[in-house]
Amino acid sequence: MTQKSRVLILTTAYLPQVGGSELAIKNITDRLPGIYFDLITSRPPSAPTGGGGSKNIPAFEQMGNVNIYRVGNSFSLLNFLLPKNFFPIAIFLKAHQLMRKYGQYNIIHAFQASQAAGGGWLLKWIYPKTSLIVTIQEGKVLNKQSWLMRFFRYLIFRKTDSVTAISNYLAQYVKSQNPKIPISVIPNGVDLEKFTNHESRIMNHKKVIITVSRLVKKNGIGDLIEAVAMVIREIPDAKLMIVGDGPLEKNLKLKVKNLKLENHIEFLGDISNDLLPKYLFMADIFVRPSLSEGLGTAFLEAMAAGLPIVGTAVGGIPDFLKNGQTGLFCKVSDPKDLAEKIILLLSDKQLREKIINNGRALVAEKYNWNIIANEFAKIYERI
Repeated sequence: MTQKSRVLILTTAYLPQVGGSELAIKNITDRLPGIYFDLITSRPPSAPTGGGGSKNIPAFEQMGNVNIYRVGNSFSLLNFLLPKNFFPIAIFLKAHQLMRKYGQYNIIHAFQASQAAGGGWLLKWIYPKTSLIVTIQEGKVLNKQSWLMRFFRYLIFRKTDSVTAISNYLAQYVKSQNPKIPISVIPNGVDLEKFTNHESRIMNHKKVIITVSRLVKKNGIGDLIEAVAMVIREIPDAKLMIVGDGPLEKNLKLKVKNLKLENHIEFLGDISNDLLPKYLFMADIFVRPSLSEGLGTAFLEAMAAGLPIVGTAVGGIPDFLKNGQTGLFCKVSDPKDLAEKIILLLSDKQLREKIINNGRALVAEKYNWNIIANEFAKIYERI
């Protein structure tokens, strides 16, 4: 690939919306200034501002070396009539327009094997010489999704030239769909400076547990709340901070009330990624008893911030959590076992320090965005 090669990125959402894929794209493209990137994504009607208001999202803008093209609008008649499953068509039409105007791309890179990859699949039929890369970032249990979604992914992988997966778990899933496809495991990274560049930890006389989780079933926050009810019998000054929001928030708050844990559990809502380190530095340990997980970037950020972690051996978590070395495993959907692991970590300072040191070293070695961007550059060159 030449220095002036052009790469088209396809993603269902992008900044100012913030998620794993959005942050990955930004961190990778920022570190590859020699490549021209165009990016096609959806266009939300507005985005929140710091003052509690909102601002319109432009159909086009440039961020560094990335030209961002947003299609659709939640207020438009087209989006009202067409559900999100028709988003691949909108991607295809916009990309086709750009190619007719500026020429063919060397590479189409779709993030997540969803609607965005569907757009790449359509483009591959019309532009067979353009290489299609799909990055798998999904956190759901992929083989338990609807037959239609599984068939959709099967078709995508038949047209894909190369796949990257953020964990070995996801790579194995892709191999089960297409054993012949080239697969590279490239995890999401952590902004090490953001999560380690603090003068000192915030001193707190209580034992503080933190979780950073969308409040959905797969993250097991209900199990964590039940575990805290057991933890406070042994450690009365223990407190849980829940960072994140989601559809289960009302039910989880009701559970806290029914268990009379209002003085021990605090819901902090959604917190920006820039402010997250501040809250991690208030805590003693990080916990998320996931039912499924593509990788678990929140764990890695906690490790970078110097927190020992407790998690389940599901999805991509075993890639970085080695029991007793970089964290502790708890059983899935078992609040009693989870409580025992939390009590052990909060009570054993020597174990905490061992896990903290090992975790920080692992993140610095394997989850550095500079290393990860370089791996993508190699794939762009090779393909």
